Amino acid sequence: MIREILKMGDARLLQQARPVERFNTPELRTLIEDMFDTMDHANGAGLAAPQIGVDLQVVIFGFDRNPRYPDAPKVPKTVLINPVLEMLSDDLEDGWEGCLSVPGLRGVVPRHTRLRYSGYDMMGGSIDRVAEGFHARVVQHECDHLQGILYPMRVRDFTRFGFTEVLFPELPPNSDD
Repeated sequence: MIREILKMGDARLLQQARPVERFNTPELRTLIEDMFDTMDHANGAGLAAPQIGVDLQVVIFGFDRNPRYPDAPKVPKTVLINPVLEMLSDDLEDGWEGCLSVPGLRGVVPRHTRLRYSGYDMMGGSIDRVAEGFHARVVQHECDHLQGILYPMRVRDFTRFGFTEVLFPELPPNSDD
């Protein structure tokens, strides 16, 4: 089922999410199915449970191709629950980001270039991966949502923040809605 995506300004997006305590439940399966339906419908690269009003540490991400990020390499489809991030490099890279909760806008955000993420899948099985580049950026962006952080809070140079249709007229219309 496609769920409503909360938009910046909704106080629920600023809260810290609670850890998942029980895995492989009907409620968790439904939540994850709804998250994928919602992300796919919105052409998202990822989605965090708080973005649909669910106060749990659940993020999903991944795609083969994404019209919102036409030059991005593919990212493996992943369900990541109760994530822990370990930065493997102090190197930061600036990159353009958008967000389904901040429709119509893009901004340049510095992110770590390499990290390890660990956590659990829907069944409670362990996940432990190393990610670089755009994959690492997506993981950091989605996990920020679990801490109540939206990407505009990380923008350092507001001359590189604005409406997608102005900054990137070559993208399809409504590519951030």
